[in-house]
Amino acid sequence: MGRCVLLFLLLGFLMSGVAIPLPPALRALSNVRLSTSFTSLPSGDMEHSIRYVQQKVDHFGFKTDRTFKQRYLIADKHWKRDGGSILFYTGNEGDIVWICNNTGFMWDVAEELKAMLVFAEHRYYGKSLPFGANSFKDSKHMNFLTSEQALADFAQLIKHLKRTNPGADNQPVIAVGGSYGGMLAAWLRMKYPHVVVGALAASAPIWQFEDIVPCGVFMKIVTTDFRKNDPDCSESIRRSWDAINRFSRTGAGLRWLSEALQLCTPLTNSQDVQHLKDWISETWVNLAVVDYPYEANFLQPLPAWPVKEACQYLKNPGVSDTQLLQNIFQALNVYYNYSGQAICLNMSETSTSSMGHLSWSYQACTEMVVPFCTNGFDDMFEPHTWDLKKFSDDCFNLWGVKPRPSWITTMYGGKNINSHTNIIFSNGDLDPWSGGGVTKNITDTLVAITIREAAHHLDLRANNAFDPMSVQLARSLEVKYMKQWIRDFYSSLRKKH
Repeated sequence: MGRCVLLFLLLGFLMSGVAIPLPPALRALSNVRLSTSFTSLPSGDMEHSIRYVQQKVDHFGFKTDRTFKQRYLIADKHWKRDGGSILFYTGNEGDIVWICNNTGFMWDVAEELKAMLVFAEHRYYGKSLPFGANSFKDSKHMNFLTSEQALADFAQLIKHLKRTNPGADNQPVIAVGGSYGGMLAAWLRMKYPHVVVGALAASAPIWQFEDIVPCGVFMKIVTTDFRKNDPDCSESIRRSWDAINRFSRTGAGLRWLSEALQLCTPLTNSQDVQHLKDWISETWVNLAVVDYPYEANFLQPLPAWPVKEACQYLKNPGVSDTQLLQNIFQALNVYYNYSGQAICLNMSETSTSSMGHLSWSYQACTEMVVPFCTNGFDDMFEPHTWDLKKFSDDCFNLWGVKPRPSWITTMYGGKNINSHTNIIFSNGDLDPWSGGGVTKNITDTLVAITIREAAHHLDLRANNAFDPMSVQLARSLEVKYMKQWIRDFYSSLRKKH
């Protein structure tokens, strides 16, 4: 299977020991969760309570009343019962405590918006497991892992919050999310407009489905990020694949590759080589996605502007195969050994363990079907076509399910969303996921904010002295829209009374 089939899944499978080839781009979405900056907010400013609420395992059927405990977090230090608001984070595919501790934007604006902060954990992630230890047992147990069920959880939780927190009943709720969480925030506003008054959907690729955007747009943006730093950088990466292939023809070449790249596990066959190339591709993707202007500890501890740091080793694509691959190793080290503590490079580890790779693999094999492809000309990767049948067969072999590639657009409207209101779609121009995002205003209330020199949901991270002016302005504009939604809510409330 071509690696551009579904990058989300691959990392999860690699980490769980399940062998299924997936494209580096799809793994990247599941990899890209909110990151931890070295300049994160003081822990005292991020105090929260951990709570649970009973949720139906199946909101849409009537045969079973089985329930599970959904975890959510509340921080109400700056919340005001008089004229306040509720910022509701629509949890993505990861542990909600980790997400909470690293969503600095919400903490930064809580006082200004008199806001209660709520972080809701997505079912089948973290500790919100519908069947406990058996939740991942088989597709029968995983059957209730869908975006629709998750949105229903969020809507029910908001009802619960308003019922159990005196003063919250008549307050506006604004959904906030990044990446998949951003998609959920937008979809929550679309499907439950009576529950949330608006949504901030940061880096939310809601159009990365079917043929709404070209399947190659993601990897093309990754390549552009590297090329902007130095055209020789992307060209070096493009030439490296043939160099790897040439070394892989002999046992001696495989041994040399294993030693030159300081791999923890030696390469022994063609399957290992494909794994190597997928892993390297994913590394370039991850560097582009988290190309932040300051040191960060996200998927890995990284320097400021990590793409630029990696490209300093890839300035001469015309060198010998030996020298080129030694340069590739130095560039990989920026991602895997910035701390200087790695003794070898492990192809099975590319990101933090706080993400639910197994659950995401099921979602990507059912409704979150994101096509990826490369051609080797518009991008710096080996050519791979999008093969839905092969992908579907692999998903069936793994989970016993077949993907439904048209379901997301059927459920949420694809590009036909202009009847909705009050959604901010923010995207950084360095972010490969912006290719599937909303980057132009649709209506006066479905607005797009493009952030120059910004990677994946940089606007949701905490304020940082090294933030470019573009992200500071974007956050100010996002707060301006939120304040207008809050004013409109209270104005409407007064008219009713």
